[in-house]
Amino acid sequence: MSPTTLASPVRAPLITPVLIGGCIIILLSFAVRASFGVFQIPIAEEFGWLRAEFSLAIAIQNLAWGIGQPLFGAFAERFGDRRAIILGAVCYAAGLVLSSFAVTPGAHQLLEILVGFGIAGTGFGVILAVVGRASSDANRSLALGVATAAGSAGQVVGAPLAEFLLGFYTWQMVFIIFAGIVVASLLALPMMRAPAPATRAELQQSMGSALTQAFRDPSFSLIFLGFFSCGYQLAFITAHFPAMVTEMCGPIMPGSMLSTIGINTTSALGAIAISLIGLFNIAGCIVAGWAGKRYSKKHLLAGIYAARTVVAALFIMNPITPESVLIFSAAMGALWLATVPLTSGLIAHIYGLRYMGTLYGIVFFSHQLGSFVGVWLGGALYDVYGDYTMVWWFGVGAGAFSALVHLPVEERAMNANPA
Repeated sequence: MSPTTLASPVRAPLITPVLIGGCIIILLSFAVRASFGVFQIPIAEEFGWLRAEFSLAIAIQNLAWGIGQPLFGAFAERFGDRRAIILGAVCYAAGLVLSSFAVTPGAHQLLEILVGFGIAGTGFGVILAVVGRASSDANRSLALGVATAAGSAGQVVGAPLAEFLLGFYTWQMVFIIFAGIVVASLLALPMMRAPAPATRAELQQSMGSALTQAFRDPSFSLIFLGFFSCGYQLAFITAHFPAMVTEMCGPIMPGSMLSTIGINTTSALGAIAISLIGLFNIAGCIVAGWAGKRYSKKHLLAGIYAARTVVAALFIMNPITPESVLIFSAAMGALWLATVPLTSGLIAHIYGLRYMGTLYGIVFFSHQLGSFVGVWLGGALYDVYGDYTMVWWFGVGAGAFSALVHLPVEERAMNANPA
């Protein structure tokens, strides 16, 4: 028997330069992106705007992110991943710098289109496609979970960092500092060299035929519809939860656990809540990625959406206190971005890796439609009713819908040799 026959297969490593580089870029991109809710009150108070004005700017940012995601995915598959990431970082930084000079709601809203495109180029759509192609079959689901967890790590530091910097600088200067952070993320770009593994059938398939195949598949439509509530809930909470906690939460009592660690205002608690969500979601994403290799992804997704529905309903049905804010943030955090590795992994499994970036980008557009509605509706209904209760209940209903709509998805590979 030859030595080749005796040799055992080499196990591909989970941690690769591509995964490390992708995590760095997503972490810094999402640290900035997760901080925008902290600017809600300072910007509105400086210019005397209604809450809906800045909310619409963030909503437009989310919609532009959704529109840009399939475009950047297709650009990356045609011209290269790294060029797409560079273009995204340039758009992101330019949007932040120009926004720092904007003094009207219309200018902010227009410039958030640039920011949204920048997030698309430095966020999940492009990065997860690279990580997915660079990972072995055995490691792919967990690698996608780790990369998604990096986005949560960015959320851990983003909102508190913005709150800290606002104690020393104007919000305009903080925007410029964040633009520098986005540009600095490109230092990780040399790591982003990924092979493009694909089956023979995938290599011969054109983008047009891949899109036609997906659009004719009812499961693709169900995944698309199901991702709407994820965007609605996440964007609404990111944009409005700090302000909601500031205004609706009961007081932090002197001598309480929070006051002993320096959190004495509900404003600071709002920023910490966003950070806590991100902290718990690091574990949530990794567990989701691990589970996605072993269990049905569609059933895991249905379970996550059902759990979110219960957690959100219980929170709003009870008095909002510092303790309930912390409990809600931890529970929602464990479920926060856990849908992302499962949704992207489901698309890779059903439709293959060749056009994963484009197909995930299209599904992600539904996520961002939900984001637009959640952020904009939050501001609009706040101005009408003076609180966020009604828009919160809309999110509860949307979560229940997503839990149900994933159940009929046919979780089978459409190509003969699936990813």
